[in-house]
Order: sequence, then structure tokens, then C-alpha cells
Amino acid sequence: MDALLEILKDGAFHSGDAIGARLGVSRAAVWKQVKRLQELGLALDSVKGRGYRLSPGTELLDRDQILSAMVQPPSGLQLELLSSVDSTNQYLLSRAGAGVGYFCLAEHQSAGRGRRGRAWCSPFGANLYLSTVWSFSQGAAALEGLSLAVGLAVMRAINRQVSAPLQLKWPNDLLWGERKVAGILLEISGDPAGECRVIIGVGVNLRLTDAQRQSVSQPCADLAEVAARPVEKNRLAGALIEELLAMLEVFEVSGFSSFAQEWSRYDAFNGHDVSVQMGADQWVSGVCRGVDLHGALRVETPDGVISYRGGEVSLRRGRRDC
Repeated sequence: MDALLEILKDGAFHSGDAIGARLGVSRAAVWKQVKRLQELGLALDSVKGRGYRLSPGTELLDRDQILSAMVQPPSGLQLELLSSVDSTNQYLLSRAGAGVGYFCLAEHQSAGRGRRGRAWCSPFGANLYLSTVWSFSQGAAALEGLSLAVGLAVMRAINRQVSAPLQLKWPNDLLWGERKVAGILLEISGDPAGECRVIIGVGVNLRLTDAQRQSVSQPCADLAEVAARPVEKNRLAGALIEELLAMLEVFEVSGFSSFAQEWSRYDAFNGHDVSVQMGADQWVSGVCRGVDLHGALRVETPDGVISYRGGEVSLRRGRRDC
């Protein structure tokens, strides 16, 4: 499959015979590989007499293009590009040798996941799926607000590519109106009071078909719709890597407090009626009063202002009868 993608990534038509000759397989074997990629979600055109090509607007990951999109590529950057994986987070969780700043990107996830065990729609070649590793020496308490800071880094990277009226939803989503454009998943291992290893996963919707949107369990949008034009995946990947590295270096020293003011400018729910879910049937309603310097959500209720941290807490717009 990787060899076929290498041939198709130029966007030109290639006949089944020509592809088969280059790969040393039959035309029927080429057709099977093409069908498999289409089943995984890759947008491919098939024209009789001309062959196969990537549908216009489809862009595959390219190491050289990612590096060239960076203002100053970090020396020794560990960057791995995969065609398909269960999830980029799971891949890094299973790689004991993946050191700090190791970045993994994939074209497709067979078991992409989001917060609270939700599935993350991951069609082949359509979106950006990225994970990286970082470590913190001061325990889990030092990670308060990290998912918010990651969201801000994603926002900064997107703003380097397009002018997009996006907002941040506590603790880990980017929204366009009421629809999700990007999400973040942090997975922590190690000593809660000492050295912690954090896998940071980011998914950004770039270009979804109507069928793919309908398969998602919540309202979603993509950057092509937001910007009214395709967004270059490799340029966004390069910008995102740079912004994550810059953010993590600051966060490691000063935590979320350095980002609180900027994050608040994009806060989607500040000043709005909200409901907070803390269990299957446990809800608290009030008015969102933003976040504090540790990234905790502040909600004004009849009993006063209550602060909520991450974990299994879920936030919804509007009041709910409890």
C-alpha cells in the first residue's frame, strides 16, 4: 500500500498496467489495493483509459514538505509518518523508545479515539492525525491546564494557515460555531507524584465527505468549510509541530498561567449558560465564568462559583434540568 501511495501522491493519472509494472504485481492486484484504500476513505478517481489518481484537493503526508513549512526545523526532530495505524496515541504508548518530542503522524487510524472513550472518525488521507511524547518531572499536578494549552497551540497553528473564526471549548476542543473542528486527547503514565510521560494526541478535520460527517456522533466541521478553500495538510503539520514544541517548553516552566489570558480570548462558553456533567445523571447548571490560572473551569451557580478540573467532567452549552 505504501508503494502505491508513493506513485499516486503526485496527483497525476497512472494506469493500472504502469502501476503494476512498477510494483511487480498484476493489474488485478493493483485494483484490489486501490479498492482497499477507497474503503479506508481515501478519495481516488478511477477513469477508464487513464487509470487512477488522487482526487483533486487530496494531499498525502510528505516529510520534506512538513520540514519546509517550519520557520526553523528543530535539529534532531524525530518525525515518523505512517500510512495506517490503530491510533497514533496507541502507537506511541507502545513504543518504549519514543523519547521526548517524538512526533508520529498517520494518514489513517483504524481505531482513532477521543476523550471519554469516544471514537474519532479517521478516514484515509482526509484529516490530520498527530501524536507526540513529552515528560514532566513534577507529577500529575504539574499537568493542570495542559489540554487547554495544547488547544491554544492548535489554534495558533491553524491561524498561521487561514483566517478562521474558531473558538476553544474547555477542556480540549476547537469549535466553529457549535461544530467540532479539532480535538485533543492526553494519556498519562508514570508516577503521579514524580516523572510522568504524556502522550498528546491531536486530530484536525481537514476535508470530510457528507457520508463521513454523518458517521460522527456529534456535529462536526472541517477547515475546508471554515476557510472556504482546501488547507494544506503538510504546512499545517509543520506549523503544529512548531507550536506544540514552543508551547511545551513554556508550559514545562510556568504551567498554564502563561497561556490563560490568550486562551480566554477564544473561550467559546465564557458568559454563557452551561451545564456540567460529573456522572451519568449528575448535572450542575450555571453561567460560565471562564477558567482560572490553572485551567480549571469556573461556573457561577446559586451556591457560588464552583471550579471544575478535567477528568470525566463534561461541559455543555445551555442549562439542563437537574
